[in-house]
Amino acid sequence: MALLTASYLSQSFGAADIFGGISVSIPHNGKIGLVGPNGIGKTTLLLILAGLSQPASGAVHLARGTRIGYLPQESAQAFSGLDSTVYDELLTVFADLRADAARLRQMETNMADDAFDEELFAQYSSLQERFELAGGYEYDQRIRRILTGLGFAQDDWNLPLAHLSGGQKTRVLLARLLLETPDLLILDEPTNHLDVSAIEWLEGTLKTWPGAALVVSHDRYFLDRVVDTIWELDRNGLERFRGNYSAYVTQREARWQRRRQEFAALQERLAKEMDYIRRHMAGQRTSMAQGKLSRLAREVEAIHAGGLSVLSRLKSRGWARLMAELDLKRPPATVAELHQRIGQLRAPTRPSPFRMSLNASHRSGDIVLRSQNLAVGYPGKRLFVADDIDLRRRERAALIGDNGSGKTTLLRVILGQLPPLAGEMIPGASLDIAYFAQAHDDLQSENRVLDELLRVKNMPISQARNYLAKFHFRGDEAFKPVQALSGGEQGRLALAILALGDANFLLLDEPTNHLDIPAQEALQSALAAYAGTVLMVTHDRYLVDRLATQIWEVADGRLRVYAGSYQEYLAAKAAEKESNVQVKSITAQKSNGSAAAAPKLSKNALRRQAAVIAQLETTITDVETTLARLSEDIQAATQTAAVDKIQTLSVEYAATEAKLEQLLAKWETLAHE
Repeated sequence: MALLTASYLSQSFGAADIFGGISVSIPHNGKIGLVGPNGIGKTTLLLILAGLSQPASGAVHLARGTRIGYLPQESAQAFSGLDSTVYDELLTVFADLRADAARLRQMETNMADDAFDEELFAQYSSLQERFELAGGYEYDQRIRRILTGLGFAQDDWNLPLAHLSGGQKTRVLLARLLLETPDLLILDEPTNHLDVSAIEWLEGTLKTWPGAALVVSHDRYFLDRVVDTIWELDRNGLERFRGNYSAYVTQREARWQRRRQEFAALQERLAKEMDYIRRHMAGQRTSMAQGKLSRLAREVEAIHAGGLSVLSRLKSRGWARLMAELDLKRPPATVAELHQRIGQLRAPTRPSPFRMSLNASHRSGDIVLRSQNLAVGYPGKRLFVADDIDLRRRERAALIGDNGSGKTTLLRVILGQLPPLAGEMIPGASLDIAYFAQAHDDLQSENRVLDELLRVKNMPISQARNYLAKFHFRGDEAFKPVQALSGGEQGRLALAILALGDANFLLLDEPTNHLDIPAQEALQSALAAYAGTVLMVTHDRYLVDRLATQIWEVADGRLRVYAGSYQEYLAAKAAEKESNVQVKSITAQKSNGSAAAAPKLSKNALRRQAAVIAQLETTITDVETTLARLSEDIQAATQTAAVDKIQTLSVEYAATEAKLEQLLAKWETLAHE
């Protein structure tokens, strides 16, 4: 039996129909990604499935005992009125275990002070076993591991909830959900407030999640790594695809081709059946023609309500049941009425794709950008030093790194808006540079969409509106003020303006931010076909994976250039980590009584450090083995009523657990040096 089943869901707000006829099921260990354009109703569907909103029609059924955890897209109002800290809030997940721990300590005290009480010992034994099986000795480590994985520095654990930003609150809510381990996780854009390392940690967690997960995300790389099924929601309804996001992209085109063929076959069959009905309605085969009319009328009405796929349900469920489920109208009763309804059938329409192209008016020199001994930053604050850059014509470089590491600052140096702190940035010959700003600063907020386009390039109004329609600004949307646009709409407008130009070198700062997946796909296709050179700052790993020919990584005060694709970069990073070749930083060393800058480790020092880490990992394994043995010994002692031994072992267990935490902290420090 499925964990969740939904039948014929529909939702509307006023006269506007959001979606209809949605039937889905989620298996016990399913990992599902829900995709579709912005505004299509994805969040609305999640709320209905989570039981937080009621559909206009249809029903949701849960398997008995199913627990659902829901993460909203924004959580600015979460924890309102609470004065606890981040860590304290997560401890509340384990309130029952903490109460049991207190009861165990009290029982131990009572058993030590009083004569042997068989009933008390039996209670203690039962409670202690339940406590261990429920993770009573592990919950503190789970909290620490999840907070660290989601990017909370240890100093942040004691921050009051009221002082957190909206993004931090969302991360705390996600941490709480992961600790609560519901049977079904429903997550609305869970990666929005995570950096790449936290996203990668979450990917690993969800891939091994024992329950089911339903995720809305614009992060295509995340969907590739986590889900095994894609639900696509569009104006035609909801389609299911097996596999991850890349598999869905491959299947999608083939499915549209098959739909068109099925509709063509349907039209041919309907025409033949209508011809038969017309020819025999008044003849000797009137009853047969009347029967065909009745059956065909029901089919046509069902197709109007639920598309071609509904015909199989019509055969299995029957007309009366389907009529109630889909709220079908009375079928046509006459040949003329049926002919009219057949004429109103429309071929399956693929959602209008987001179309754009990028053109370079002239050829640049073969060398587009070079640097020598470059240092980037501001007076008194150096952000990073850079490997020497050599970017050639038609290459696509991806500049990646944590927020605040200096990526946008480097773009300003390339644009000539900021001088380098040291060294040279040398542009190539015949360059015409276009810059796409992350915050869309170049857009004038008081202008209307149409005016903003005409400000950049003068053209007839009709031509401008046709151009904007390609970027999904249709009808009155062309007259909306820029300041009233959503982040995704501003991104589309900025891309529309970018595509008007004919630069041969594009500097793109987070070009896919706020864009839905169709817009991301359109931009990716345009960049792949672009005849110029591209440097993009982006957290969009899918875009980087598909396009980049160089990776520029900014980390720990250095920009390193990796020639090759994103997968080659990941392989190089994995090899560096495995062999401990790259050392990002080391603890400051003292020389002559004062702190000195830490020198780069020599090969011998690297070997010594690797040996220390290896020895530390061996010690950690030994301590973990000891901890497991102590747990077994405590269990055995409870079964033999050895009170004194239980107390001794409990003290030893606590000390060993503390030692393990210290070793893990030391390993964490050394492994990231």
